[in-house]
Formats: sequence, C-alpha cells, structure tokens
Amino acid sequence: MNRRTRLLVLSPLAAITLVAAPTALAVAQSPSAAVPAATCSTSGVLDNGKVHLSGGGFTPGPAYVYGSAGFGGTVDIAENGGFQVMNVPPGQYSVRQGGELTQCSG
Repeated sequence: MNRRTRLLVLSPLAAITLVAAPTALAVAQSPSAAVPAATCSTSGVLDNGKVHLSGGGFTPGPAYVYGSAGFGGTVDIAENGGFQVMNVPPGQYSVRQGGELTQCSG
C-alpha cells in the first residue's frame, strides 16, 4: 500500500479512536458505574418464629419495605448503605427506594 493510500485509510481510524477514547473513559468513571447493586436478604426462621431482614448497597435515606406477611414500613438506610429490621414475620420481602425495587432473598 502506498503512503497516500495509507494516510487516507488510517487518518479517519485514528481520529475515531481519539474521539471515542474520552467518551469511553467518562462512561467507565461515571457515578452509576461505581454504585454497587443493592441487595437484601432474610435470616432463617429464629426460635421466636421471626426473621431478621437486612440489606446493603442502598443510597442513604428512607426506603420502604414490603412484605408478603403484611409487614411493611419505612426504614432508614444508614450512611454505609445498609439497614437491619429485626424480628419480622417470615415471608417474601422487597425494598423500594426511589424508582428501584430490590427483591430480598432468603
């Protein structure tokens, strides 16, 4: 391939790489890329017939817990992104914070 043809072919490719690299770097460093996924779980059934509900990876502030056993209410997510609710009826739980719904396992 002669020099002129190489310049015609490689110049646009080099330009695309230089334009795309900062965009890719910005996406990789965006706050949403660094936020861990929220998780929630229940303990096994305790001697008193209740379970403990806990979670992590949430945004500090209020969230709402929904339970299949009729339990529900607001919880305060700590600065570390975690919460604990002790002695709740066994059942399926989920936590809503903002527009996000997290299903609890366990």
